[in-house]
Amino acid sequence: MTSPSQRLSSRLEAVQPSPTIAMTRLAAQLRREGKDIIGLSQGEPDFDTPAHIRQAAAAAIEAGQTRYTDVDGTPELKAAIVEKFRRENGLSYETNQISVGTGGKQVLYNALLATLDAGDEVIIPAPYWVSYPDMVRLAGGVPVTVSCPEEDDFLLTAPALRAAITPRTKWVILNSPSNPTGMGYSVAHLRALADVLLDFPHVLVMTDDMYEHLRYDGWEFATIAQVEPKLMDRVLTCNGVSKAFSMTGWRIGYAGGPADIIKAMATLQSQSTSNPSSVSQAAALAALTGPMEFLAERNEIFRQRRDLCLSALNQIEGLSCVRPNGAFYLFPSCAGMIGRTRPDRRRIESDTDFVMYLVEEAGVAAVPGSAFGLAPYFRISFATDTERLRTACERIRAACGRLT
Repeated sequence: MTSPSQRLSSRLEAVQPSPTIAMTRLAAQLRREGKDIIGLSQGEPDFDTPAHIRQAAAAAIEAGQTRYTDVDGTPELKAAIVEKFRRENGLSYETNQISVGTGGKQVLYNALLATLDAGDEVIIPAPYWVSYPDMVRLAGGVPVTVSCPEEDDFLLTAPALRAAITPRTKWVILNSPSNPTGMGYSVAHLRALADVLLDFPHVLVMTDDMYEHLRYDGWEFATIAQVEPKLMDRVLTCNGVSKAFSMTGWRIGYAGGPADIIKAMATLQSQSTSNPSSVSQAAALAALTGPMEFLAERNEIFRQRRDLCLSALNQIEGLSCVRPNGAFYLFPSCAGMIGRTRPDRRRIESDTDFVMYLVEEAGVAAVPGSAFGLAPYFRISFATDTERLRTACERIRAACGRLT
């Protein structure tokens, strides 16, 4: 009889469960125990999926669109994605250069699995979305994290990119606006990165543009293939409908890129999940071709929430936070809290300790910056009810005041 340890693949030793999901589960467990927990750990809009999208899904069900589709997206959805890239990003793709997957995460993972050989390196600016390094490891690659400090707005600089590239570099991942910081790359910043990449034709570029439509203060979104068309044949431009359209549970992500990579991704998907949900694809088609006016209204609400939390946190002695220009996250520094003592006499030694103190003492669930590759910070999502955010900020202020 095999032991439990012998039943599992050794590749699982290289990865850990998502820290954001782990904190969300802890918050749910504490709620079941009767505690009042405000969850700011999960990146999910509190708005409903817009009515016209829900109606399109219902119509698809009634029309019997509940069968298998083409493995990596219906022709109609692919055509809508081609038009989206043309209309919003100035990018020209054919439908054979489009992949549709079960969420943005599957699209990214398919691309990595289709291209990485053992030992291939992937440059990941830190702080990063928690899944990037583990997806690289699962695909047999080596994540090469490049620290991007606060003084650089948590963004990868051209000199840092050049220094990180080696003959084994296969990909660099750019996420803008960023999860967890909310900071985005300007056209000038992307231009500088593109100039470096032009010197290294063996390096592919993966852009994660999931938060493209969530932006504030007049900041303008751009993606690197748009800024430097000479990179077009080695850029995979990834996006999805989860965040801007409040469709996290519908699980539709997509990408445009070189036809050979897209074809390989389809082959992988044909042997894993096969096609994304037919009904979700119909909903995504409505999202990409329907009215967009609701985005401005929702972004204004997000901006107000951002400013509420930003002001409150920056007034707490020991915390400080930069103003993000996109997404719905804040990434405050808690450096001023390290070394302080809790009421129960336990010392705060790290951002993880501080986050655990917040959930235990203040009833506020956040995620430590170390989970995103940069400490001592923590991430909160302001994609939740405004009054709950106000209460959460007051709880954090009061809890911090009890540290000595």
